[in-house]
Amino acid sequence: MQDRRSFLLTLPAAAGLNSVLRAATTGPVPFGVLPSSRQLLWHEMEVYSFLHFTTNTFTDKEWGYGDESPSIFNPTAFDADAIVAALKAGGMKGVILTCKHHDGFCLWPTKTTDHSVKGSPWRGGNGDVVKEISQVAAKHGLKFGVYLSPWDRNTPKYASPEYIAMYRAQLTELLTQYGPIYEVWHDGANGGDGFYGGAREKRRIDKKTYYDWPTTWALVRKLQPNAVIFSDVGPDIRWVGNEKGYAAETSWATFEPVGEDGGEASPGNVKTKDSMGGTRGGSKWLPAECDVSIRPGWFWHEKENEKVKSSRDLLDLYYKSVGRGGSFLLNIPPDRRGLLYEADVASLKGFGDMVHSIFATNLAAKAKVTASSVRAKSKEFGPERLLDGSRYTCWSTDDAVTTADVVFDLGHDVEFNVIRLRENLKLGQRVEGIAIDQWRDGDWRLVGEAGSVGSCRLIRTAEKITASKVRLRVTKSPVCPALSDFGLFLDAGA
Repeated sequence: MQDRRSFLLTLPAAAGLNSVLRAATTGPVPFGVLPSSRQLLWHEMEVYSFLHFTTNTFTDKEWGYGDESPSIFNPTAFDADAIVAALKAGGMKGVILTCKHHDGFCLWPTKTTDHSVKGSPWRGGNGDVVKEISQVAAKHGLKFGVYLSPWDRNTPKYASPEYIAMYRAQLTELLTQYGPIYEVWHDGANGGDGFYGGAREKRRIDKKTYYDWPTTWALVRKLQPNAVIFSDVGPDIRWVGNEKGYAAETSWATFEPVGEDGGEASPGNVKTKDSMGGTRGGSKWLPAECDVSIRPGWFWHEKENEKVKSSRDLLDLYYKSVGRGGSFLLNIPPDRRGLLYEADVASLKGFGDMVHSIFATNLAAKAKVTASSVRAKSKEFGPERLLDGSRYTCWSTDDAVTTADVVFDLGHDVEFNVIRLRENLKLGQRVEGIAIDQWRDGDWRLVGEAGSVGSCRLIRTAEKITASKVRLRVTKSPVCPALSDFGLFLDAGA
């Protein structure tokens, strides 16, 4: 016997009912290019760290020339556990180690060169910084990533085809001997003067073709399929275009990189002025990674011990990186002891405590919510989804509705000065304009607005706001919105 619903769907008039029922269980059509599963996992991390550590730490240089003796690398009290514990206390979700910088010194006992920890007195020549950091990171629940400079100022092979084989062999060692890798980091330093095995000359390469990046990236995909690859042009994560730790006020996860000459882009060859904001409607999902050091330099220098960024400085950069849809990659360089300097640790801890304190409680979590439009009038896409704590459920509207609002009745006066929004990135980056209003003196008054949302949008108000009702408005979107999160928070120190 047919049930009532099946019978109704057989009636001629049921065509309209069928479309309504279907719409109730069908989400918005994805918009534009979409992130991969590895990119989604990266978006969820938001904050992670760099460790710049090599012979430069002992020569007081930023870029080693390549003629440094491995014997100078001798940290007197190296403690991977202390380093990673400090990173975790600062809220870091991962750590990327500079396994080889431009000087060519390798922090692991590679088979490709003697210019490594094998020639160091540290651990009697049997040490492996990569191994110790990666193992302790796993112990503390942090993900591990590797930086391998494409430029090598030490080896005589650089600028020849033999070096590319050497580079890929080094990369293979790193990607097969140290467990899961979440990010592989390539910068744009491409040749110049160096030691080069004693030649002491300047070597130039064609940065567009020499490295054959597609083949190298295919190797990464084969060995660590879940790792995101970073460079000026991705293919997974883009450089934000500065080393100051912030993205553009309006920032898109999509990007169309263009070379300096207007042609095809490659690592070290991109119009960096375009990188801060990305490209609206770009054909590649290439969100921004915002890198910055806690110190003026990337490596530890004693003269910079009094120039460490404060916890509040770091929090401001967090708002301007994570809060604009990117990630915050913070460098904290070990000193000559092989430890993080005390001032750096204190600043990092203070930053982590601030972020935890501010975002521990969503002041809008228990609000009564009403929306001007709900997709197919279904609870599946109701405004309550903005408060359920999931990045991948969402409030959405019918396809034809591209501007709408949600009112949050807080039930009592709440004081806040930070507003958080997220989009369901599985459906793309959709919204192009949002506004936040407070109910005050019988009317709605604007307190904040933004032009992009993406993975995370943090809006700071000019002053602390006290309100019992708050309204979110989607003011511009080419398609129906798919917002997954709304939060109100108080930064008491602002």
